[in-house]
Amino acid sequence: MTEYIKLIDLTKCTGCRACQVACKNWNDLPAESTGFTGSLQNPADLSYNTWCLIRFDEIQNSSGMNWVMRHDACMHCEWPACVKACPSPGALVRTDTGAVVHDPNYCIGCKACIVACPFDIPRYSAEQEKIAKCTLCHDRITDGRKPACVTACPTGCLTFGPKAGMLAKADARALEVQGVVYPRNPKYRTNVLYIIPRTIDVAQLQHTNPNPKMPTTILWWKNLFKPFTLIGMGAVAGAAMLHYMVRGPHEPHGPEKKEGGE
Repeated sequence: MTEYIKLIDLTKCTGCRACQVACKNWNDLPAESTGFTGSLQNPADLSYNTWCLIRFDEIQNSSGMNWVMRHDACMHCEWPACVKACPSPGALVRTDTGAVVHDPNYCIGCKACIVACPFDIPRYSAEQEKIAKCTLCHDRITDGRKPACVTACPTGCLTFGPKAGMLAKADARALEVQGVVYPRNPKYRTNVLYIIPRTIDVAQLQHTNPNPKMPTTILWWKNLFKPFTLIGMGAVAGAAMLHYMVRGPHEPHGPEKKEGGE
């Protein structure tokens, strides 16, 4: 199975929200009741029923005022922290295409993925008691089609293709606009990449992480403490079995009778 990359070129985004509409339409997600919050960003944030969003940022720096419009959705990490943290097998899975998908049938609503995600992506529904997020339209790309958001984009801000070709395209475009490719942490790669203009500092953008990485607490728990816990459970079970084999089953004793028939 081919691994894919979705590339987001911020120099081409016009904030039309076609990607938002396409995502809602393809995934059959209901509309949300919203109000004006002082920003053109609408809705105000990602949610259980909103998997992609155009964020609007007004950034003041040495180059003046920059109005940045950015498509925000799951980054589909190569070594996803959400999958590492999830205690329910099958609830979050990284596929061979690079997409990280969730299955509500296995989700237990523990929110471990929300805490672990370095990009603040998974969203919880108190009503459903489960999480939801962008799936990179895994059902479309395994059928030979592009994600709905990419198909709907009218400016070429969103592009999609096999990993090797898209990595080369990202580097070439970054060089062309004198920008940067984000994120490019060699220890924490993603299957969604941005081209960010040189006038914009990544740290100034909403819900971005300049240096995404696997949370240390997740590594400690999954790689160190959890194995010791399983070993401890195994030791207790083994001791119980050994006791049963050596001493036999425990015989219940009835109430002792007092002398004299009392």
